Amino acid sequence: MLRRNLVSIEDCSKDDIVRILDNTAKFEENPNRGLLKGKVVATLFFEPSTRTRLSFETAVNRLDGRVVGFQDPSTTSSSKGETLKDTILMVSNYADAIIMRHYLEGAARYASEVTKVPVVNAGDGANQHPSQTLLDMYSIRKTQNRLDGLTITMVGDLKYGRTVHSLIVGMSHFLPKFHFVAPDELRMPDEQKQFCDQHGIRYEEHTTFGEEVIRESDILYMTRVQRERFTDLMEYERVKNVYILHNRMLERSRPNLRILHPLPRVNEIAYDVDDNPKAYYIQQARNGVYTREAILCDVLGIDVGAGDFESI
Repeated sequence: MLRRNLVSIEDCSKDDIVRILDNTAKFEENPNRGLLKGKVVATLFFEPSTRTRLSFETAVNRLDGRVVGFQDPSTTSSSKGETLKDTILMVSNYADAIIMRHYLEGAARYASEVTKVPVVNAGDGANQHPSQTLLDMYSIRKTQNRLDGLTITMVGDLKYGRTVHSLIVGMSHFLPKFHFVAPDELRMPDEQKQFCDQHGIRYEEHTTFGEEVIRESDILYMTRVQRERFTDLMEYERVKNVYILHNRMLERSRPNLRILHPLPRVNEIAYDVDDNPKAYYIQQARNGVYTREAILCDVLGIDVGAGDFESI
């Protein structure tokens, strides 16, 4: 089991990852299990979210648990000046686990240090998004029938994109090759490239996005340019539509290629891609419920192989 928290994908060993993905497959077979009966899970979203919040809350409900929390911090005591520490300590009185999204990097780590209740990081600034990483890895394994030795092309906002930063760490156990496609303003940070160098992970950087790099890919991981991360809106306007995937660009791609996206998308995937069988981003989002069921059981120390497996 995990060490009661999932703050960073770095908290997970290779064995942890494989176990969670194996358990995710069990939940995909039967998502409705009473494993969280009598448990209360708090969802604290200091930053807006649709998919992640609803996915976690659906996971709790399908496991017969209960959800408390908020999605608008302006309606909480934090708007009155309450510190994050006090908010976490108060919520710890009510819940068996805390799922938290916060706009500040390191907020989830701090929360895990001030409470004994398990904390799951649902995204902290441009830093980490470990549950997204695990659902991405489940989607990759499901579509490719393996994790080892894949070529993964990441496109778009690689500077602020916490999903791509986390995915590099998660996939590092499985000897991938990466293509990083981004404009100079949004290129992969040196920290992530140094991580690749230290772990013997091959990567190439590109500023041009076209059929050549797509043809070499097993996974094409598209990201949106995140307006909320920019302090200079002029810079955002310059780069927001720099890469757009069109269906015609996939004509000579590998048969096993699958297109992933953490969503929401803006303009980076044209709608003519949606009907292509290589588009997998909608199924990827559905996999998030099963993955988060596995994560919740893991941090709470619940054996997925035991308990009530009847439909609820």
